[in-house]
Amino acid sequence: MIDLRGRRALVTGGSRGIGAAVARLLADAGAAVGIGYRSREAEAQSVVEAIVAGGGRAFAWGGDFSTPEANEAFVDKALQMWEGVDIYVGNSGVWPEQAVSVEKLDAARWHAVMGVNLHGMFYGAAAAARILPRGGRMIFVSSTAGQRGEAGHADYAATKGAMISFVKSLAVELGPRDITVNAVAPGWVDTEAVVRPFADGGRARIEAGIPLGRVATPDDIAGPVLFLASPLARHVTGEILNVNGGSVLCG
Repeated sequence: MIDLRGRRALVTGGSRGIGAAVARLLADAGAAVGIGYRSREAEAQSVVEAIVAGGGRAFAWGGDFSTPEANEAFVDKALQMWEGVDIYVGNSGVWPEQAVSVEKLDAARWHAVMGVNLHGMFYGAAAAARILPRGGRMIFVSSTAGQRGEAGHADYAATKGAMISFVKSLAVELGPRDITVNAVAPGWVDTEAVVRPFADGGRARIEAGIPLGRVATPDDIAGPVLFLASPLARHVTGEILNVNGGSVLCG
């Protein structure tokens, strides 16, 4: 059993899907958890209530995590409440469902995806790096799209590929402070973000291309995040942990 009692964690994009599953699992392991969200206050509060009902500690904080101000404020809230943060999970992200070829990809969508997925990642990492102690953990949620690309979603894939390089850079940069920096790279995950691709037999076609024959649940992604946040992973850094059922075997 992984024991995170006494540890303090922040999870961006924690109101639903992968982020909510990560928040709940960290709390189950004993960590106090701050849940960042952009607009889904009711869902974020529901996650907090479930954690508190189970005997844990949690709070929710809303803001536009594509800005430096929101990321700094989220960290400041944790400092006020807990006097520190030990684990930072950068999970905020957007994936436009509509596939668009590059010649039709407009600047507004490009900049919106970059703002949340890329700029927000940088702002969150910078805020967390200022306060993480020795033995701290920084974990990001990337994607198979960042490893092999994704036709029709070049904007999203570009941000997730950049995240992989960013993680490896920070692992070297923060290693002398005994802070590990890693990412998980999910494939398809059963969340509300993929309703359109799963429709009209889409799910069956997708699962046919996955060696394990199934789409991941959010809990399937949360487990590896918990491992990377735990003492079991103290000598793992700069790693991209693939959680895709074998659909992308990039080692």
